[in-house]
Amino acid sequence: MSGDRPSPLVIERILRDRQGIWQQIVTDRDLTGLTVRMLASSGIALACYGAVLGAFHSVLMALTSAVKLPLLFLVTLAICLPTLYLFNLVFGARLSVRQSLALVMVAITVTSMLAVAFAPISLFFLITAPDYGFFKLLNVAILTLSAVVGLRFLTGGMQVLNAHGLLAPATAPAPAAAPALAPAAAPAPVAPVPAAVPVAVGANGAAAEAAAQPAPAVEPAPAVQPAPAAPVPAPAAPVLLAAAPAPGHPAPGHPGPGLLPAGYPPAQYRHWPEPAPRRPAAERPASMTLLYVWILLFGFVGTQLAWTLRPFFGSPGEGFALFRSIEGNFYAEIIRTIGNLF
Repeated sequence: MSGDRPSPLVIERILRDRQGIWQQIVTDRDLTGLTVRMLASSGIALACYGAVLGAFHSVLMALTSAVKLPLLFLVTLAICLPTLYLFNLVFGARLSVRQSLALVMVAITVTSMLAVAFAPISLFFLITAPDYGFFKLLNVAILTLSAVVGLRFLTGGMQVLNAHGLLAPATAPAPAAAPALAPAAAPAPVAPVPAAVPVAVGANGAAAEAAAQPAPAVEPAPAVQPAPAAPVPAPAAPVLLAAAPAPGHPAPGHPGPGLLPAGYPPAQYRHWPEPAPRRPAAERPASMTLLYVWILLFGFVGTQLAWTLRPFFGSPGEGFALFRSIEGNFYAEIIRTIGNLF
């Protein structure tokens, strides 16, 4: 699927054309439309799953949970997105606000769609085993698993942006090399000028007759061949003399006498290969390290906000309540529920 479809089922494109989504975020192309479609899809999916959670208590609780669960994710995003954006700015990343928002919305969309895919399983246990503690732990596990998968999409997208250099600080371009000078042209050969021949002049100013005749050509003398030089013997190969170790102590780095197998050459005639140079370990960008810190922050803020917006399930034997008093914390409640269940 190459193009971006104007359908609320944008999750299909995220799962089928993941690289296309990352490339669209890298090029910052039509991110507003993509973000709006992901927001609509995740809102609908979270509302459906919230209705399943509240159905344990009553219809009114199902309606309020259908509103509060999408609100939980959106408020958590609004609280944590500025931190992610400023982290990137501090460490030189070149992500815009729209790119950061689109990345996080991809994770939330995957989380919400995976959670609503578990809704039939949650309904099945609601009908067949309507136990409050078990139903609460089951849905907490479903939401946790969905969030882990969604955040893996977020880290995958950030790695793609890192591969395109958007997480690294901008570097100044290298100065252009000066063009090489053309080699100087060789001077043209100069034609030899014939030597002037002296002419004898008589007393009456007339030239001598002999001067009119061309001078006879003089044959060059034969070149004298030098006598062949006597062959010089090649110098003898230098012999490397190793420092003699102290008596009773072998040379450092070499085995002592009697420890070498038969036919093994002595140390001074052996070739010791140079060790291969070690490659420096790949450095993780600071933005990727801070992303994992931000994920932990996102999880803590989300769980505390969920505890503040409770109830989502509705305790059995208690009437409907839009909110509860803030006491305790999410983690202590989960531990207490596990203890009561087992």
